[in-house]
Amino acid sequence: MTMSFDPAAPLAGPPDPWASTQQPSDRDRPPFHMTEMIAAEPAIARRIVSSVAAPGGPGQRLGTAIADAASAGSPIVVTGCGTSEHAAQAVVEILRDAMRTAGLPGPGPSSAQAFELSLDPSSGGLVIGVSHEGGTAATTAALEAARANGAVTAMLTVSDRSPGAAAADIVVPTAELDQSWCHTVGYLSPIVAAVAVGSLLAGGAGATTAIAGSMPASGLADALAELLASGTREETAAERIAARFADASRLIVIASGADRPAGRELVLKVEEASWLPAAFRDLETFLHGHLPATDPSTALVLVLTDRHRREERFERASGALAAARAIGIRSAAIIAADLDGRLDDSLTPAGRLVVAESADLPAPVAALVGTATPLQLLAERLARARGANPDPIRRDDPVYRAAADAADAAEHARPAGG
Repeated sequence: MTMSFDPAAPLAGPPDPWASTQQPSDRDRPPFHMTEMIAAEPAIARRIVSSVAAPGGPGQRLGTAIADAASAGSPIVVTGCGTSEHAAQAVVEILRDAMRTAGLPGPGPSSAQAFELSLDPSSGGLVIGVSHEGGTAATTAALEAARANGAVTAMLTVSDRSPGAAAADIVVPTAELDQSWCHTVGYLSPIVAAVAVGSLLAGGAGATTAIAGSMPASGLADALAELLASGTREETAAERIAARFADASRLIVIASGADRPAGRELVLKVEEASWLPAAFRDLETFLHGHLPATDPSTALVLVLTDRHRREERFERASGALAAARAIGIRSAAIIAADLDGRLDDSLTPAGRLVVAESADLPAPVAALVGTATPLQLLAERLARARGANPDPIRRDDPVYRAAADAADAAEHARPAGG
């Protein structure tokens, strides 16, 4: 049994000098480290907003760099790997909306997978890396290649002492280190940092010298913490869905709009935590050729919380769930509160996690912050239902530890710049 955990207390940061984390301590029953990290997220969000939104701080510098790149018509690319890649996709949604609000020119940022970006780097502009610990080799290589190609580089990461941070001109530290390898804090932290930067951007008029918050940092922190706390209260619903999914052959997650990064992250969390094969499909893509591979042993989760063009997404999602019902798929949903009463119960026989509405937050912020704890709870409870410890992401098994070591050895053997 573990010692008492205080979810309001700050988590430790990385050691000084910087070093990558060791395998989490073994827990043979809940609460896992992952369980505690989910509980800590509302308080962590408050602290990140306070730090990143501070006047003259790293959030201000990144906001200025974004405004400069947009005003110059230069590309803005956000990159990462694994959970950090999904966080990078969420950062794109958040910053794009903030830039539109600020009246900045251009299409806004785009996302790129870090390894691919390292091989084909942007020319000029701004490249923002996302890496929780700052030690992901592909992300560091992407920043180094972008810098060599004339780009300004930035990183959202836990510390300015990491290898990745050394490749960044601007480092936005999130300070607190995830204690589980099944990263939850690692997913949420850069999203919250981007919300704070986006708030700074949206409050200005696009001028690089006049980026000011659209709401007080304390108000933003309160709104995010409240939304995250509401998600942690979905434990019972998550347990019910997990019980229905425990013996499924595979999981399909479908989503649209700003919900897509959350859908992709749910797939990764389920595979890391419970080892259930899973795949993501865009909402419309799911209906084009994938249904023949499903059957009643298939589990499905719809993620639907984005306010933008919600009616069209709701109509199409209802059709997708109706198709799944006809096959006998065990379907569930992570769904906005306003839609919960409108969706026929028979379309989600496995259950629902309901995300509170937060009209004061921009649509992508409400969706991506609002779905973070529900998707993480579902993955953690599914690990429990399947008898798995989510923390080591199966690297406590010698076979999977050897697989990770083999991949790392191959990465370190790759020639520099190769």
